[in-house]
Amino acid sequence: DYVVVKMIPDNRLPPRHLHSVHTGKTFAVIKWESPYDSPDQDMLYAVAVKDLVRKADKIYKVKTRNSTVEYTIKKLEPGGKYHVIVQLGNMSKESSMKINTVPLSAPDALKIITENDHILLFWKSLALKESNFNESRGYEIHMFDSLMNITAYLGNTTENFFKVSNLKIGHNYSFSVQARCLYGGQMCGEPATLLYDELGTGEDSSASKAGRSTDVAAIVVPVLFLLLVTLGIGFVVLYMRHRRLQNSFTAFANSHYSSRLGSAIFSSGDDLGDEDDEAPMITGFSDDVPMVIA
Repeated sequence: DYVVVKMIPDNRLPPRHLHSVHTGKTFAVIKWESPYDSPDQDMLYAVAVKDLVRKADKIYKVKTRNSTVEYTIKKLEPGGKYHVIVQLGNMSKESSMKINTVPLSAPDALKIITENDHILLFWKSLALKESNFNESRGYEIHMFDSLMNITAYLGNTTENFFKVSNLKIGHNYSFSVQARCLYGGQMCGEPATLLYDELGTGEDSSASKAGRSTDVAAIVVPVLFLLLVTLGIGFVVLYMRHRRLQNSFTAFANSHYSSRLGSAIFSSGDDLGDEDDEAPMITGFSDDVPMVIA
């Protein structure tokens, strides 16, 4: 014997397994399952989205017979905080979750240019890569002093640069630039951070630059001097070799005929002095010409 039992669906149960599938800057994909398996009719869900920053509510209606429901919540703000509630249209028990959208990305190419008594922060416009960012929103700049272990808010600007003055000698600073926070600092962009340790030696910035120039000169000048000395020695060696070869050739060319020995005498060049270099070349003698020796 057997008995067939059909359970009566309870529409007062809450949706099951509510969770977030994917979260972007301006949207969020959520997913849940029906209160019971295999609904035999369309079910109407109410999706309430509460903006925890702006303190505003929106309600969306979803009608489906599927056991698994996937829904995309649109028109959200980057860096926002939301409370999502899903329940059946008859105001049954609810399932809820919190969602934080992805904040605006950090500005690119943050750089520091050092001036005489201040520094300039430069960065690329965030609007070049973020379609949801308007330049009128602007940027805010923070500074962290590692020596004092404090963080200071320097201000905000709608430009792509910012001037920072009154830096203390011997302190290391970290600067961060981000899209300006909205609604009491609750909706901010990702910060771009850059370390500035130009004054880390405890010297004035101009003194640091002069010290670096002196160090470079102390290295470059000796190297150039050694190169000049080496080149000079090389030229002297080449000149001496050339002079020796020239003297040898002159000694060979100044060979003469000795009538007393009856043969040609060639000097080796060792016994030739400066006077020999200036003496006229002897071309030769004849046997019938007497040689007079003083």
